[in-house]
Amino acid sequence: MHITVKSKPRSSKPSVTTHDDGTFTIAVREPAIDDRANRAIQKALADQLGVAPSRVRLVRGQKNREKVFEVAGRA
Repeated sequence: MHITVKSKPRSSKPSVTTHDDGTFTIAVREPAIDDRANRAIQKALADQLGVAPSRVRLVRGQKNREKVFEVAGRA
């Protein structure tokens, strides 16, 4: 299953918002340096979906605000 996420690194208020079209907006405090924001977004998405972070993999958008994650084991 592929999920599109709009990221907001260095946010003062971390949050996860689900949209009607199945996409997410995830705000994290971590900066987009040394992959810290991507790891925080991966963990937040895994928590939101109720899966282990190891089952969530960044497929596209490593250096962009719009990212695509693959979630293993979800249909």
